[in-house]
Amino acid sequence: MKVALPAMLAEERAYGHAFLAIPVLVGLGAAIWFALPTEPAPWSLVVAFVVCAILSLFLRAHEGWMRHVMLAVLFFLAGMLLAACENWRMATVMLDQPVTTVVTGVVEMREPSGEGRWRYVLALEKTESPKLRRQPERITVISRSNKTVFEIGDRISGRARISPPSGPVLPGSVDFAFNSYFDGIGAIGFFYGAPVAADGSVTASWGRAMERMFFTWRSAIASRIRDTVPGDAGAFAAAIVTDERRAISTETTEALRVSGLAHIVAISGLNMALAAGIFFVGMRSLFALMPGFAQAFPVKKLAAGAALLMATGYYLISGFGVSAERAYIMMAIMLAAVFFDRPSISLRNVALAALVVLVVSPSEILGPSFQMSFAATVALVAGYSAWSRRREANSDDPPWRPAALKPVFALGHLVGGVFVTSLIGGLSTAIFSIDHFHRLSTYGLAANLAAMPLVSFIVMPFGLIAMLVMPFGLDGPFLNVMGMGLEGVIIVAKTVAGWGGDVGIGRQPTWFLPIATAGFLILTLLRTRLYLLGLPFLALAIFLSWRAGHDPPPDFLVSEDGSLAAFLADGQVATNRVRPPGFIYSQWRHALSLPQPEGPTLLDIPAPDTEVKPPQSSHALTAANTSVDLPGSDAVSLASPTMQEKGAAKKNAASPEAPVAAVARAGREPLKPEQIARARQGMRKALQETPSATFACAARSWCVARPRDGPTIAVVEDARYAGPACDMAQVVIAARARFDRCRSGALMINGEALRRMGALEIRFNGKSDPQEWSVVVAMDGSDRSWERHRQYDWRRGVFDPALPEPLQFLSSRSQISGNGE
Repeated sequence: MKVALPAMLAEERAYGHAFLAIPVLVGLGAAIWFALPTEPAPWSLVVAFVVCAILSLFLRAHEGWMRHVMLAVLFFLAGMLLAACENWRMATVMLDQPVTTVVTGVVEMREPSGEGRWRYVLALEKTESPKLRRQPERITVISRSNKTVFEIGDRISGRARISPPSGPVLPGSVDFAFNSYFDGIGAIGFFYGAPVAADGSVTASWGRAMERMFFTWRSAIASRIRDTVPGDAGAFAAAIVTDERRAISTETTEALRVSGLAHIVAISGLNMALAAGIFFVGMRSLFALMPGFAQAFPVKKLAAGAALLMATGYYLISGFGVSAERAYIMMAIMLAAVFFDRPSISLRNVALAALVVLVVSPSEILGPSFQMSFAATVALVAGYSAWSRRREANSDDPPWRPAALKPVFALGHLVGGVFVTSLIGGLSTAIFSIDHFHRLSTYGLAANLAAMPLVSFIVMPFGLIAMLVMPFGLDGPFLNVMGMGLEGVIIVAKTVAGWGGDVGIGRQPTWFLPIATAGFLILTLLRTRLYLLGLPFLALAIFLSWRAGHDPPPDFLVSEDGSLAAFLADGQVATNRVRPPGFIYSQWRHALSLPQPEGPTLLDIPAPDTEVKPPQSSHALTAANTSVDLPGSDAVSLASPTMQEKGAAKKNAASPEAPVAAVARAGREPLKPEQIARARQGMRKALQETPSATFACAARSWCVARPRDGPTIAVVEDARYAGPACDMAQVVIAARARFDRCRSGALMINGEALRRMGALEIRFNGKSDPQEWSVVVAMDGSDRSWERHRQYDWRRGVFDPALPEPLQFLSSRSQISGNGE
């Protein structure tokens, strides 16, 4: 070891592999900055960076370990500073509460969303009835009417229900608000009815005007492709060219995902490489037909320049998605290497591309798209380099290989190359697929072997030709051939998906991804036998994954909006909904390896009249007297409360009459004493007659359940039943309740609690005493820019990080879960 280790390190340095560590260190710094519960002071990072830079300059002539350590710290701090700069640059205003209002804005992007719906990204100009105090700059809204399809640059208006982007569906899961924040989207929602065109001229800066022009081209190209090639094949083709994916049917999308072919849909490195590579080879072949020209000019560099222009055009009509941006940067660097007579396919170019992406968008380091894309690229380039070194060492053909069989061996090499490429790509991305999506496609290799020849030799070549001749109206035949190829890909996807093979792995422990990534990077970035040091890391990650699979699941789950609750016991799941929200439960199912849920027992209890309809004038509502739906209430007036109203609200919050007063203020008729008594009696009877850990529900009113060992739980949909639920249960989940504590001493989890803390996991540990429970919350103690909207108090117009007493209890009981989250 004393002799071999220095020799191997010297060989790594001689081949410039120290440069490969730079994007790793920068990415690590950015990832840690985003993962911290609070933002470090920017001045402290700047000071530390300057000090490290000065020390590095003093140590530049020193070859000891101190200089390398100082450079590593310098690049690590650079990553943290880049993350802080992106966070400051975006400063996205996030909506704090769901609200129904009239929105007016300019269409920046549009995309069909299936079933006659259109998805619009609006530059929000104003809101009315009510007017929002913290108005997002950009929102995403869906129009369910396709009677009028608006163009990019149109100003539209309509009444819409908009909500903040959702947080993690489970503690430790993907925070969708994080992605929306760095995409500049402050709210999502849908129009009530069809929006209408609004009056007034639309003005924009030259940069925004150029962007809208490119989006207009993109939309026109996608519409032309879908009109020429009908069905899912046309939607698939439009997705490959313009990245508009939402028009593909749910059935086909699911088949592509299960079969491991979903990566074809996105404009990723594969599509960009195929398009640029086909164009590059085509241009070189065209120049080769002109011997005089080919001898007088550097045709390889000319072809690379032409391919770079083509790739730039591809990127401009792709919608500037992050995957397309990353693929374009990587391809531009590889083509630029041709200008300087450098090898295009090298780990150094991949590292440079990763570094550029991290400088532009450091938040991408946490996304599965970035991780899987670069993991596949690094693994393929490392594998290609190892194969090239072996081929150079054995350059002579074996004496037993006859010349007449060379075509056969060439075909075998082609098939073997596709097989090995698919195998390496699948294995390298499996780590990140398991961690982010909690599943693994076991038949992905077979699907890629069958589909990739169609994509490489039919879909991309004919799609490229169609784009080149589209300005002349000659694209129809080529698009049809492209569509035929994609029909074959869809057939392959559905066939392979029919075999099953979508294996659920379950949620991974916190340290799984860092350890597995470290092992993967060591295994692929080093060329000497030092790469074997990555194997213990991968073995440890596999052990952690296996160990997490044997941990018991939590006893009780609550979704972020309080609409779904579930008991987990004896391998079964009991929910409070006959049909649970599909997205939420699918995330729960994949993360915790859950079976199909068991619905509640529906009680034959009629719901009382729920609405009071006071007389109302026909004049437009104003912000002073408009009530809007919020998750914590049935309707809340947006008029600024007076000091007397604030004092009365505070006084009544803990009083027995608080539920009655709240629903009265909200415009709902309070329950009569006999109705409250019947509700208590119904809850008591349901708890006595319903099997344990199973919900019994009165339609649109309340649900109750009692586990074998644990507290009685009530989930209240109608806020008027929150009071009776407090009398009958030990834990009350009432998203619409206007009070935060029960006079009975029961734990109240209302909409404000869920807004602050997010989704909940509770382990009762066989106890009814809350002090014995283990509670894990999605938003425990974090104060980051993409979560700060949860702290906003719209009544006072301030951010209030202080937690009410029930929330402090939940936060204090938050513990590490069994799987390490």
